[in-house]
Amino acid sequence: MDALNLPTYEFRTRTRDDAQTIYDPLRDRYVRLTPEEWVRQHFVQYLTQELGVPAGLVAVEAAFQFQGQPRRADVIVHDRQGDPLLLVECKAPRVSLTQDAFDQCARYNIVLQAPYLVVTNGQTHYACAIDFDDQSYAFLDDLPPYDALLDTEGRS
Repeated sequence: MDALNLPTYEFRTRTRDDAQTIYDPLRDRYVRLTPEEWVRQHFVQYLTQELGVPAGLVAVEAAFQFQGQPRRADVIVHDRQGDPLLLVECKAPRVSLTQDAFDQCARYNIVLQAPYLVVTNGQTHYACAIDFDDQSYAFLDDLPPYDALLDTEGRS
């Protein structure tokens, strides 16, 4: 798998039925190791180990309905009341982060209403804060630690 622009983490992998798999501790099972999954697993570890996000407040491949159709968000971080705080859209490392990736994340957020969004391919990461009152957004230089995200939103 490609080296990513994220810290290095140890993962359990294995081959099953001629397919490489990686252990996802949040889903408590092995899942197919695709390039996108490689990015997702690294980013989840980054959230929990570097930014202090409680693992119990992270949902991976979270199902929801968008315009009557079932959809799955790559990663949703919740606040302590269970409301979406951060939506992460992951792409494979060799996938360019185009307007389509941002549009997908924004469409999903119409339903989820998370005040923070991240789009990443493991190489490049874009984070932004959403101001729903002003219907605007601001790109962030860095994604702040979990407690700072809560403090900014008054959600402690």
